[in-house]
Amino acid sequence: MMGKWGGGGGGTLNVILGERERERERESLVFKNRERERERDRSSSSQSHPNSLSFSLSPSISLSLSLSLLLLLPPPLLWSNCTSFLSRAKEMQRRLRVLPTMLLVCARLLLLLPLVCCVASPSRSPTRHCRRCCDQLEPSAVTGSQQMPEIRTVINMTILKGDKGEKGDRGTPGKPGLEGPHGYRGLIGPKGSKGQAGAPGDACKISSSFFSVGRRKSLHSLDYYQALVFDTVFVNIHEHFNMFKGKFYCYVPGIYFFNVNIHTWNFKETYLHLMHNDKEQVILYAQPSERSIMQSQSVMLDLALNDEVWVRLYKRERENAIYSDDVDVYITFNGYLVAPSLH
Repeated sequence: MMGKWGGGGGGTLNVILGERERERERESLVFKNRERERERDRSSSSQSHPNSLSFSLSPSISLSLSLSLLLLLPPPLLWSNCTSFLSRAKEMQRRLRVLPTMLLVCARLLLLLPLVCCVASPSRSPTRHCRRCCDQLEPSAVTGSQQMPEIRTVINMTILKGDKGEKGDRGTPGKPGLEGPHGYRGLIGPKGSKGQAGAPGDACKISSSFFSVGRRKSLHSLDYYQALVFDTVFVNIHEHFNMFKGKFYCYVPGIYFFNVNIHTWNFKETYLHLMHNDKEQVILYAQPSERSIMQSQSVMLDLALNDEVWVRLYKRERENAIYSDDVDVYITFNGYLVAPSLH
């Protein structure tokens, strides 16, 4: 009884194992069919895109996918598919060996591509340069046998030379140039000869005029103006000073210098004017003081012919006086020509 049960149990186990074996074979066939379809897809993609990077990476990707799928299989199917896996691995290794050679060939073709593009096609016409319509046309090229010799005309100018022409008119002078720097001072030349004597001058013409007179008497103011009259002559060669009127008359027009000196009176005012004709020019003034002092006044005047210059004492509105005595001369009046007029 136990043998029957045991024999029946063993047959059932074999049936189960056989069914599992057939299921694994079916799964391996399905796996192989899928692998073949993937290989076809890869080969078609590589042919349509030979330069893409997917061709060089497809063996490694397929190898990794195969390993992952094998690891997912049960142990009986794993051992049964080892042979097919090893054959695919060898095929992948062969492809990987061919891959570097193909990449090298592609790189060389890429390097040769610019040179191929630069080579001119024999069917194309030669390049023609642009010319302007006004440029001179180049002579057409001819062979060595047909080239003409160059002819140059030489004219002997000595034969055609004519007689010398007349001298032309002198041209207009150009503009003066810039002033140059001053040169060095030259040497002193020899003394020249004595010149001729000039024409005699006018004997009546006098080029000088001067005088100097004094007074020995005191003078007090009155109800009117008084001309100061002098009684002592120091210099009056040409008698241009009138002693009776106390006035200088101009006979030589020019610039004159005049000077008046007086002595004041104690406790009295001194008030005089130097007159040019009837016009007051300068004043000689001293205030009343206990002590008498000397006062002086000077001026230069431009005189014309017959002008008068004299000294005037102020009238009694201001009681004033000047002092002098018979012993000494305290009052003087002087004048002389500095420069005659040019006209």
